[in-house]
Amino acid sequence: MLPGPDTPPTIADVAREAAVSKTTASDALRGHGRVSGPTRRAVLEAAERLGYAPNRSARSLRTSVTDTIALHIPEFLTSAEYYMSFVFGVAEQAAHAGLNVTLLSSGHLPHSGAVPQVDGLVLCDPVAEDPVVDQLMNSGLPVVTAERYVGDRQPTGVIWSDHETSMTGLLDHLYEAGARRPAFIASDTTSDWATTLQRTHARWCAARGTPKLVRKAPFGSAPDVLQGAVREMLAETPEIDAIVCAADGAAAAVLPELRAAGRTVGRDLLLASCVDSSSMRTAEPPITAVDLRPRAMGAECARLLCEILSGETPRGTVRALPIEMHVRASTRP
Repeated sequence: MLPGPDTPPTIADVAREAAVSKTTASDALRGHGRVSGPTRRAVLEAAERLGYAPNRSARSLRTSVTDTIALHIPEFLTSAEYYMSFVFGVAEQAAHAGLNVTLLSSGHLPHSGAVPQVDGLVLCDPVAEDPVVDQLMNSGLPVVTAERYVGDRQPTGVIWSDHETSMTGLLDHLYEAGARRPAFIASDTTSDWATTLQRTHARWCAARGTPKLVRKAPFGSAPDVLQGAVREMLAETPEIDAIVCAADGAAAAVLPELRAAGRTVGRDLLLASCVDSSSMRTAEPPITAVDLRPRAMGAECARLLCEILSGETPRGTVRALPIEMHVRASTRP
């Protein structure tokens, strides 16, 4: 069915008119992808017949405005393995779509209110009180976020994971393994991920009737800071029989302190991480952790942004990325 006189045609209408998929129609109009000459001509002719006029961002991808998307990660996070894997995921997917990626670092935008010369933005774990994130969210460019944004503006698209369910499953696993006094070393950021973990932990403790034992540590804390938090918690509550660390790498960093306290991980104390990494897999003992699939997360964010820019996917699209827990020796008493 053709669009009505007052309804502008969409990429779906062009695809239907040319008898191809939306992806093929988008690739043909953008000049990317493996589309044969006859198919490309059929799509272009269908677009002309319908009077299809792509939006500015989609037109940018097909012409020469920038052919670039930007990625923003706060500088203090770049040492974490999760975020480096995320960057590679974005870069690989962007390259597949024929786009360049530029990295926007905190505090290095040209001036307040400046709009980056790109077609769209990917924001990783955006924090509402970050002034750079606020500037980018208000740039007028399409923005896809990895995890939900808790600020006032809504992103153009979101890729998120169900951290409430994964945290509940992790705590249930510890309980089934015998833990009755699990402590939580939380991240002090106000990202959706960090606040969801804290809220879920509080609800779980209330439901199980266990004490809520929590310490917050700055994200990216040095090992001595994390070890100090564990030392204080064990001194105050010697009955602690499990520790969950939120931040990437934190669980492996506290292992020396647990040994110094005379605790044996996997026997009289269980240890788990909310973020899996190579340090969790190679620790002794290997540490139970939640695999957040950062490379896939980055790729999905870039894919969704490209689809929104081309008009293939509507603005406001939210997609879930499945994550899973890997049980290892640190929680097998």
